[in-house]
Amino acid sequence: MFAFIDSMCLKTIIELGIPDIIHKHGQPITLSELVSILHVPPARVGHVQSLMHYLSHHRFFESVRIHEKEAYALTAASELLVKSSELSLAPMVEYILDPTLSASFHQMKKWVYEEDLSVFDISLGCSLWDFLNKNPAYNESFNEAMARDSQMSNLALRDCKLVFEGLESIVDVGGGTGATARMISEAFPDLKCVVLDRPHVLENLSESNNLTYVGGDMFKSIPKADAVLLKWILHDWTDKDCIKILENCKEAISSNNGKRGKIIVIDMVIQEKQDEHKVTELKLLWDVAMACVLNGKERNEEEWKKLFMEAGFQDYKISPLTGFLSLIEIYP
Repeated sequence: MFAFIDSMCLKTIIELGIPDIIHKHGQPITLSELVSILHVPPARVGHVQSLMHYLSHHRFFESVRIHEKEAYALTAASELLVKSSELSLAPMVEYILDPTLSASFHQMKKWVYEEDLSVFDISLGCSLWDFLNKNPAYNESFNEAMARDSQMSNLALRDCKLVFEGLESIVDVGGGTGATARMISEAFPDLKCVVLDRPHVLENLSESNNLTYVGGDMFKSIPKADAVLLKWILHDWTDKDCIKILENCKEAISSNNGKRGKIIVIDMVIQEKQDEHKVTELKLLWDVAMACVLNGKERNEEEWKKLFMEAGFQDYKISPLTGFLSLIEIYP
């Protein structure tokens, strides 16, 4: 019942900037040094200590002794919460735990009885995508979270260069501000990369010789290319919507000068019998989250296969990536 407190503890240390403070300190920081920098009232020092004790127990910090005083050092987990780091996941944590999103989960009972509405629809009267269009600050937070998440998944993609070899062009559908496409364009200077996303997402972005941005709607049309990349896109949508997206992807690669193209999907594949318990737990949690927020879902291989076949594809290949994601190549 109190699992939500774990999340609030993470949110608190990010908002206070504690990982950044320890990082800048350059060595383990004592409790007295930490509360001094934070200007914590004396009556709250013991409570900050409780917070640090709890997170140290969960290995977000390492508790050490300096001159007989308790001190705290960063661990691999809290290094990922240092905002100045290129691989920081702090924006993702802040976005997920923003009250706008987290409070919507109090509508889950109503959501169970609504056929078409997400918890977001019920809570705020519009979809997540419409809310992003209307709220620039929240949209910026969302885009930053997605970009930082892309930095992590891009590490796994670097081991999959063979997937992109031989391609002359690729469209990153729903590619946001272009973090993934930029990585691909830098790794393959001769590969023409195009990012397709909503026009307001692409405002004021810098292009390069082989990276361009196109405002549009993946439900209407997708630019022609040898390949189409769908990274963390299909889990946002219902089966019906996914089939429409995939059909448009198929049209984009089929009308590209007669070349036999492919679709590259980066997403989860639920494999309860093969995966470790914790990995399956994470995937199933994402499944619930996608269902609640977007009426989407995570899928097992049979469910993926059904989508591909119904969208008119003939073959596919699944390759596991580092962590909990998989790379799926789909062929017409």
